[in-house]
Formats: sequence, structure tokens, C-alpha cells
Amino acid sequence: MDKNKPIIVRYGEIGVKSPKVRKRFEKKLISNIKTVIDGKIILNQGRMLLFPENYEKALESLKKICGVVSFSPTVSTETDHDSIEAAVQDYIKDLAGKGQFSSEKSFAVKCRRVGTHDFTSREMAGFCGSVVVELTGAPVDLSNPDFTLHVEVRDDKTYFYHEKIEGIGGLPIGTQGRMIALVSGGIDSPVASFLMMKRGCDLTILNFNNAPYTSGSSDKIVKIYNKLKEYSAGSDLRLYQVNYGDFLKKCKEEAPERMTCVLCKSGMYQIAEKLAKRENAFAIVDGSSVGQVASQTLPNILATRYSTSVPILSPLIGLDKLEIAAIGKKIGTYPISILPDGGCAAAPKHPETNAVLEKVLEVKKTIGMDEETDKVYATLHKVDDSE
Repeated sequence: MDKNKPIIVRYGEIGVKSPKVRKRFEKKLISNIKTVIDGKIILNQGRMLLFPENYEKALESLKKICGVVSFSPTVSTETDHDSIEAAVQDYIKDLAGKGQFSSEKSFAVKCRRVGTHDFTSREMAGFCGSVVVELTGAPVDLSNPDFTLHVEVRDDKTYFYHEKIEGIGGLPIGTQGRMIALVSGGIDSPVASFLMMKRGCDLTILNFNNAPYTSGSSDKIVKIYNKLKEYSAGSDLRLYQVNYGDFLKKCKEEAPERMTCVLCKSGMYQIAEKLAKRENAFAIVDGSSVGQVASQTLPNILATRYSTSVPILSPLIGLDKLEIAAIGKKIGTYPISILPDGGCAAAPKHPETNAVLEKVLEVKKTIGMDEETDKVYATLHKVDDSE
């Protein structure tokens, strides 16, 4: 641990919460960071100063912690002009030695100041800039510089950095309660799950094993689970699975075939509701996007969710496939989702796209939907991430 090289960690919307809520969220974010990074954290007026045991590991881990908007590796010194001058010289020399700064590059200095001092932020920026010019002769460009030196003066300590590394943003996981996430091996549902984690939600993932109508889904779901787990610092991310093949068989044999997808999705919501009660979850999340597949037309969304009392949230509802895939690529679930698995053989050639609610309710009663979903729920089992 180097006490002179903390990492400044920034959060976003936490800062606009009421003092009581802000304090709770800050405490949770610090706790989440400490679950994956060994070190010391000091809270300093809207910033977190992280002093990690393993610097490089900390820089990688911070990229995947929900609630972290950005962070910067820094060098610190005492807040007096002599110390600052020496620190700026050492900092620029070090960057020049690494090829990250040269006298041919234009530069600017931006200063932010917290506390009471005998100089303004503008005066300190000018002072640091004069040190750089004297040392290197580099030209100053305040409008469009090639390089920007950031100076943060915080009471009796001053911090220097030149890069802001982007984080996930959002809220710390564990501040918004638990949800049941319906996750398949496809592209959409892992992205939807990630977005709710980013909004501070703990997740219990529920997967439906459709064998013999699908194959290889268990392997994919474990890989997707492990990828999402990389973003779950401070959370107990759980993975459950139910056997759904017998239910699909009954739907295909005893209900109009074109209604298979509608009954399938409706059954998933009802089973998720049962798990939500056990997990004390407040909502269900899925990867629905309006009009993308047969079960996601507006009439079918109404029909499939009608019998479920737990709120069902669909964060991808207004996104198209390209937008969803882009997020999947960014977080690393997309390469797993596109692994071949044979698709679902239970889907009819001409699925219902304009379900009539009354007819769906009638068919559900005919096949004994409540009893059948109870049977499926009885097969619930936890999936170990090492399987």
C-alpha cells in the first residue's frame, strides 16, 4: 500500500440523495468495494480515496463495481507551493519517461479545490502550468489540449492525475432489494439482468431447462452466471433452475399448438412469482423487447403477465437487437449467448402473436395451469457455478 498514491473513486447520483440516504449508499458502496479489493478507503467530501494492497488488481476490479462512475490513479503531496512544484515536476518527468507526455504536446491544467486556502483554483492551475512550461517548454492550449493535468486540492492534501477511467455507474448493488431474473442462454435476458444490477438490485437468477426441446442450456447458463458474477461485488448472486420440458409437452399436446409460446412465458412468470415469495424479492425482470418475438407483442405481453401479481420489469422494452447486443458485447455476455444450442424445438411454426386474454385464461384452466406450475416449481434446484 502506497499512502502517496491513492485511487480517487467517484460516484454519481448518490451525491444528489438526501443526507441520510447518501450516507447509507456511500457505506454500501464502500462495503461492496472492500469485498473485492483489499485496502483502506477514506471518504472525503464526495470522493473516495482508495489505498489498495494490489494496485493493478484494484484498477481492473473498479471497472466492474456498480455505483462507481469513474476513478483515477493519483499521486499526492502536501498542499504547499514547494511540495506541489516538486510533485508536478516528478509527475511530468515520469510520464515523459513512459512516452505519455512530450514537449511537442500541448497541455492544460484543470484544478478543483475543496477547503479553505490562500489561493484560488485558477491561481493554482496557473502555478502548476508554469511549472510544466519551465520544465518542458510544452505549449499551453486551454481549448483543445493534447494532454490535461488534473489537480485536486483537498484541504492539506493535493492530488495529481491525468486519466479518468470509466466505471459502470449506477447504484451500489444491495441498495434496492432483490429481484427474480428470468435468464436464458440468449442475448437479451443477461443484458436485462446486468442493467438491474447496475440499478442496485440483488438478483436471483431463474433458468428454465427445456430439455428435451433444447440442449446445452445448462452449460451456457452457468457461463452467463459466472460472467454476471464479475459485476456482483457485494451481492449474493444466486442461480436456480427448474425442469420445464414436461410442462411444454403438456402445452403442445393439450392446448392449441400456436399458443405454446404464450403458455410457456405465462408459466415462467407464475413460477418466478413463487420463487419471489421465497426469496423475499420485490419484482421479476426479463429481457422482453416489444415486438421482437411472438411472446413479446403487446397483446401477448398482456396475456402472459395477467395472472402474475408481482411487478414484472423489462428494462430492454424499447431497445432493438443491435442496441441490446452492443451492451452484451461491452459486458462480455454476448460471446456466450451466441454459442450454438440448437434453439427451442417446442416453438410452433406459426406462433400466436395476437392472443385474446379470455381465450388464454380458458386454455390455462383447461390444462390445469396452477397445478402444472406447482409441479415445475417442485423441481427447483440450485445450480452450482462449478458444474
